Amino acid sequence: MVLGIKPTVDFAFKKIFGTRENTLALVGLTNAVLAPDEQIVEVEILNPFSYKDFAEQKLIVLDIRARDEAGRWLNIEMQVDVAVGLKERLAYYACSLYTEQLKQGEKYWRLRPAISICFLGNVLFGGVPTAHHRFRLADLDEGRVLTEALEVHTVELTKYNLDEATIARASAIEQWAFFLLHAHRYETGRLRELLPGEAFERAIDAAKAIQRKTEDRTMYDQREKALRDYKWLIEGARREGREEGREEGELIGKIVLLRQLLGEEEMSKEALRGLPRDELSSMVDDLQERLRSRGL
Repeated sequence: MVLGIKPTVDFAFKKIFGTRENTLALVGLTNAVLAPDEQIVEVEILNPFSYKDFAEQKLIVLDIRARDEAGRWLNIEMQVDVAVGLKERLAYYACSLYTEQLKQGEKYWRLRPAISICFLGNVLFGGVPTAHHRFRLADLDEGRVLTEALEVHTVELTKYNLDEATIARASAIEQWAFFLLHAHRYETGRLRELLPGEAFERAIDAAKAIQRKTEDRTMYDQREKALRDYKWLIEGARREGREEGREEGELIGKIVLLRQLLGEEEMSKEALRGLPRDELSSMVDDLQERLRSRGL
């Protein structure tokens, strides 16, 4: 029997990698992204998995926040879609992870590096074959790094050329991309053959536990359906924008959709068409941020 659990669904991602008893899987996933000289041995999960986070049909980003043995702060998340303002949000979250460490009266030297890792189920940087990008504060002309205090990684999963015949010999990041994208299609025995190692063993066991536990499977199915419906509605808004032949049409469609998801009073498209494009774009950003912030 195939696993049938997609690790990219937020419930599964948080359950597999965000539980305190399953930190080995999180260490394996994180080390696949970090440079060889930055590997971690153990992590403390600061916002562990909780069922109440999934009690409602909230389409939010449920990240995993952790701290490694060197004191570095980590933020790991899974984004199935590339929303407007994602780059700005990633920068904002990384800065927040850094500045929130410092309590009133403490010295700046006490701050530890903040590393944000975002796995993406869609393309963020079109026309670029590179799947894994690593960003720091650096001089644009000479490339000199100002500080290693802030680091943002983006991993575009669909850019990896994943082959079942060679995946066991592929790089660690390719193996984890294979797990995240294709684990649901395999029986657990075959998956263990393709992805050997204790970290994968833990991740596979955690996904299998979701399949077996009725409560977890029911909640997983609900979350997968909610995400599928959300993507369908977003695509509908995009089609509507293309049919209207202008960027404003897509923005208006998103505003209508996001207000529905937030349970807010609807605004007529006629009223929205009278607003400048910059104001429409600002409304979209605000609505998306409010949607993401629910339950955090």
